[in-house]
Amino acid sequence: MMNLMDLLKWILDLLFSPWLFVPLIFPGLITVFAILLFIIWFERKLAAKVQLRYGPLYVLKQLGGAIQLVADLIRYLFAEPIVPEQTDKLAFVLGPIFLFAASFIPCVIIPVSSSFYAIRSDIGLLISLGLLTFSPAIILIIGWASNNKFSLIGGLREGYLTMAYEIPLFISALSMAALYGTMDLIEMVETQSEGTWGIILNPLAALTFLILAFMSTSRFPFEIVEAESEIVMGPFTEYSGILYGLTMGASYVKFYVLCLLFSIMFLGGWQPVPSLLSWSPLFSRIILPGVILLLKSLVIMIFGVFLRSVYPRYRIDQALKIGWHMILPLSIGSVFLSLGLILLGVVP
Repeated sequence: MMNLMDLLKWILDLLFSPWLFVPLIFPGLITVFAILLFIIWFERKLAAKVQLRYGPLYVLKQLGGAIQLVADLIRYLFAEPIVPEQTDKLAFVLGPIFLFAASFIPCVIIPVSSSFYAIRSDIGLLISLGLLTFSPAIILIIGWASNNKFSLIGGLREGYLTMAYEIPLFISALSMAALYGTMDLIEMVETQSEGTWGIILNPLAALTFLILAFMSTSRFPFEIVEAESEIVMGPFTEYSGILYGLTMGASYVKFYVLCLLFSIMFLGGWQPVPSLLSWSPLFSRIILPGVILLLKSLVIMIFGVFLRSVYPRYRIDQALKIGWHMILPLSIGSVFLSLGLILLGVVP
């Protein structure tokens, strides 16, 4: 009969198996919810400090205003999700669930370290970005299913922005794939460990990818599809309760995934892992690389939410002009920069 120690060892082996650890713990579901709670609290706190919003500053000041976030979470969980009579009910209810899932699923492709991953593919970068492209299509479906003119207009706004950001986003990412000679995320990190980080090799690609990450996740100044200062919430106007909570959380999860990809492509991923800590296989193979990758991604996320406090929102025409007239040429320029570095022999 299995004793307690054998049972505990079996549970730990199961928990730290890649096919369970990656989707469930890091960069998976548990980390996603922890990041959601922290980054929303931090965004509110920072905006409150800069813009003198009294709620997050003074509601239970001893706990940093966190009680307001808890109150909102309870409200979303227990408020009645109202489904208007004239909506396409199946698409209306399933839309937010699929939107959140489409934002989360690419986490499974993200490796924790060179030797710890759930799925490894020669085209891992392309798969993760490709999975993220489902989100705008689901938002369009949500806007249509709501049977509301404001929701439909919000969905169409998302469609316009999608065309302006997805093409240059892929181009800037593929410029780094050309530079490293691979679309395998692990090989990208290993290439940087042998030389210089990608942000130094190709700052043009890093700049365009970062701006496009803000645009594709409605970070300021690109919060155009929905906006808190307007009466309506774009394609999510008809939503309430936990369904609205899922639609709001999906953009943060997508931003989290893009920050992970940015850290892998441009910031060396989980490198450097100090060799003096390699005495523990579990620590050096899973925990330390995961913490390093998470901290790098968190810095990018914090910078992204900081922009909320200091930038006004662009109009839709201004964002489209930036996407087509500025970002697209810059992303194409990043490809030529990568090709130039390869011809000069800067990278192997």
